[in-house]
Amino acid sequence: MAENSLDLNKRKYILGGIACSIILIYIIQLFNLQIINSEYKNSADGNAFFNRTIYPYRGTIADRENRLLVYNQPTYDLVYIPREVQPFDTLDFCRTLGIDREYFDKRLKDIKDRRLNPGYSTYTLQTFMTQLNAQESGLLQEKLYKYQGFFIQKRTLRQYNYHNAGLLLGYVAEVSKTQIENDSYYVRGDYGGKSGLELSYEKYLRGEKGVEILLRDAHGRIQGRYENGKNDIPPVSGKDLTLSIDIELQAYGEHLMQNKVGSIVMIEPSTGEVLCMVTSPTYDPSMLLGRDFSKNYKELENNPLTPLLNRPIQGMYPPGSTFKTTQGLIFLQEDIITENTMYSCHGGYPPLGGRPKCHPHGSPLPLIPAIATSCNSYFCYGLQAMLSNRKKYKSSPEAMDVWRDHMVDMGFGYPVGVDLPSEKRGFIPNGTFYSRSFKRENWSASNVISIAIGQGEVTATPLQVANLAATIANRGHYYVPHVVQKIQDTPLENKYTERRETGIKKEHYESIVNGMAMAVTGGTCRGANLLPEIEVCGKTGTAENPHGKDHSIFMGFAPKNNPKVAIFVIVENAGFGATFGVPIGRLMLQKYLKGEVPAGDKYIEDRIVNTTILPQSFFNWTRLNKKSFEFTQPVVESANVQQENNITPFIPETKED
Repeated sequence: MAENSLDLNKRKYILGGIACSIILIYIIQLFNLQIINSEYKNSADGNAFFNRTIYPYRGTIADRENRLLVYNQPTYDLVYIPREVQPFDTLDFCRTLGIDREYFDKRLKDIKDRRLNPGYSTYTLQTFMTQLNAQESGLLQEKLYKYQGFFIQKRTLRQYNYHNAGLLLGYVAEVSKTQIENDSYYVRGDYGGKSGLELSYEKYLRGEKGVEILLRDAHGRIQGRYENGKNDIPPVSGKDLTLSIDIELQAYGEHLMQNKVGSIVMIEPSTGEVLCMVTSPTYDPSMLLGRDFSKNYKELENNPLTPLLNRPIQGMYPPGSTFKTTQGLIFLQEDIITENTMYSCHGGYPPLGGRPKCHPHGSPLPLIPAIATSCNSYFCYGLQAMLSNRKKYKSSPEAMDVWRDHMVDMGFGYPVGVDLPSEKRGFIPNGTFYSRSFKRENWSASNVISIAIGQGEVTATPLQVANLAATIANRGHYYVPHVVQKIQDTPLENKYTERRETGIKKEHYESIVNGMAMAVTGGTCRGANLLPEIEVCGKTGTAENPHGKDHSIFMGFAPKNNPKVAIFVIVENAGFGATFGVPIGRLMLQKYLKGEVPAGDKYIEDRIVNTTILPQSFFNWTRLNKKSFEFTQPVVESANVQQENNITPFIPETKED
């Protein structure tokens, strides 16, 4: 009896152990299915549901007068889920899409390459082809039943109402591997801003994606929305931007700069808003749309005139004689000179044997006429006096550091902070730089004298010099230049509304303003005189170019009191500032302040538009690549572009810079 009871208990333990083992195995397998191997879950969900991404409308872009510049147009992508694709007629597929088998094979290979497509999975949507138009999409839709696993997905494509401001606006293209890795918002096949405002304001413009949950049957066919869309996530449209740019002013500037290389920047001094930012050469923004993007981009990239270089913020030039305004301010602030301090000039700077040279004018002269006549010697004497002043500075390097600090406070040597990507800083040397260059501490002003007139080692971007003009117009303060005036339902960053002081006394700025006013009424900027209607203040410059002809420069603002606009113009290889910089500045100021160019100035406009100033390397490139000369900006319909054998620029009557 006891033995039977023992056997019964033994059997119970054995059966219990077996049952526990079965349960444990089941739990382990369930854990493995649900937690360890999520692909089973993806597979199960994927058989029942299809999550379709709903791309948001990208924010629109308008100019300061609410003219619509950039908007959206529907386009279509061909996408697929790899695990659901069944064998199909690839020849018919390629013929329908207008592609060859080589492209088909390469595209599939690239999609599967996790180095190029980090998020690749056989269970998720992959993009095979983008930017199909409505006709292509309709033709494909009719045959889509033949290509199981493929779907058509709607998104939007940028469109433009104007042919201008291509570099400023930027372009949108497929995101890179780096963008995907750095921002979880993106997956392969997504599009995002790649340059210009499209890049710097990407997170505002792109919006938020939505998701539409669709039901599928056992054969993978879409049966409709899951629970009538109750669990769908709607997309959120991107925010609209209103720019400070006046597109008509921008277009006019591009018109004047056709067949030339250079830049025009105009700023509203009271706000820091950029009114126009012309770079030449430029391109029609619609060139970088659609499936011709790669071909057109390569064409622009190979052009020796570098139309992809945004010269207002990336071109670094010697500022030339416009720099003399900053030197006068520093010398006044440091008590090196007064407004009445006089220096002699007899065609050049005497202590260095008449170098740098200077043009004929009265001598000796005080500060205001020195600004008006753009006397080189005056500012060389000023720098000499500052760097050799041992009562105030222990050494030349120490004086140089003080000089540089003032320049930085005026917005030089570092990016100004404009709301565009890839802004360059220019270069402003300090004492350490020269001590290392000369390999000694006891160097003197004669070693660096050229910086007093904006030559030598100093460089600046057109935006920095335009900002200098705005700072002088404001008599000592500026606002960080910016291109966006408003973001929909979002305030601008504080840095664009904060007033920045240079630390130089207002009365010193009045001296410089008076010198610039005299330059227009009777000095080197006489061509910019708009009296009696508008009192213009200006300063010319001739930036030395070791690789060819010098650059023509003009900096100014108007009116003298209660200024509305500051301007900087540079035309590469165009010679003296009065040749092209001043007349272009005159026309741009009239266009903005008066709304039109008077009939009496049409001859100036015609002369500017019909003159070609391009380097020989460009024509060599056109011959080598068997290209026709088609550099004219897209907005121009009637410009009489001079041919290669007649490209001599207008020769100035004066040698004043």
